[in-house]
Amino acid sequence: MAKRDYYEILGVDKSASKEELKKAYRKIAIKFHPDKNPDDKEAEEKFKEAAEAYEILSNDEKRQRYDQFGHQGVGGAGGGFGGGSMNMDDIFSQFGDIFGGGGSPFDSFFGGGGGRGGRRTRKGTNLRIKLKLDLSEIAHGVEKKIKVNRLIVDPETTFKTCPSCNGTGQVRKVMNTMLGQMMSTSTCPTCGGSGQVVESKGVGVDSSGLKRQEEVISIKIPAGVTDGMQLSMSGKGNEVAGGIAGDLLILVEEVEHDILKRDGNNVIYDLYINFIDAALGTSIEVPTIDGKVKIKIESGTQSGKILRLRGKGIKSVEGYGQGDQLVHVNVWTPKKLSSDEKDALEALRNSPNFQPDPGKADKSFFERMKEFF
Repeated sequence: MAKRDYYEILGVDKSASKEELKKAYRKIAIKFHPDKNPDDKEAEEKFKEAAEAYEILSNDEKRQRYDQFGHQGVGGAGGGFGGGSMNMDDIFSQFGDIFGGGGSPFDSFFGGGGGRGGRRTRKGTNLRIKLKLDLSEIAHGVEKKIKVNRLIVDPETTFKTCPSCNGTGQVRKVMNTMLGQMMSTSTCPTCGGSGQVVESKGVGVDSSGLKRQEEVISIKIPAGVTDGMQLSMSGKGNEVAGGIAGDLLILVEEVEHDILKRDGNNVIYDLYINFIDAALGTSIEVPTIDGKVKIKIESGTQSGKILRLRGKGIKSVEGYGQGDQLVHVNVWTPKKLSSDEKDALEALRNSPNFQPDPGKADKSFFERMKEFF
């Protein structure tokens, strides 16, 4: 089933400001909040759908990629990236203060933290990696297995309720002011807001109950990604005790091909042929992303002619269509000639067929570039 447009989900247009996005999300989230719609799976899905849309559109970088590439640009069309795998903990962790207040986003509407214990779910830190991809991998998409060193909650470590906050993750202070007593709430400094502290731990475990572990992660890269594009895998970052794991952020680094040059979704190849082949015509093999193909050079081909190999370029990251390969023909002029070669060419110098006579069909370089690009 195709994913709905994020702007459509929130009921706003593409020019909507951040404040308009926030108001739209707030309205939908209140309507479909799980505590207001218990055991209603449809309402829960709409709640998650709105949270995913807001997560993408409220982030300038993600919104720009979405506007340019659609769901594929932010990973929302599959592959484990982006907001598509958000769970309820993700939502309450990321948008916990969108409505104001220090607890659940729905404190002021449902009381006591929206039925979720009044404590914000903590999220672990994100991990960032660079992933080098060659032209073939970018053209078709690829699945990569990489090693990541991440912090995980030690399974042998035991925890107990934090004595400073009694498991709430927050401490309250009463202050005497000119207007009387005022109460303030802040994150518990002892447990960092998790509501629990380490009771016993094993070797190599830090004071938070975490240890570093190497893990092999499989990453599916969609076809058509570009250099500098950032993808994310939810929950594959560092873990945190009593909370949810951060994300793994993957920065795409495109490795330049030796002879093929990328231009958007098109691929460009410079083909050099000699004067004889240009004049008489020939068949010649040219490299493409998928291997060599044979093309025909018509007799009388002029230098600068561009031949198009349809569908031999790169798939669109949005999943719609595929680019072409453009073969730029260059007629090679020899720099050194033997005496016999000079004599042969000299005899042809004044031949009528060797005099330049461009017609309307012989377009200029700029006309050809305008036509193809």
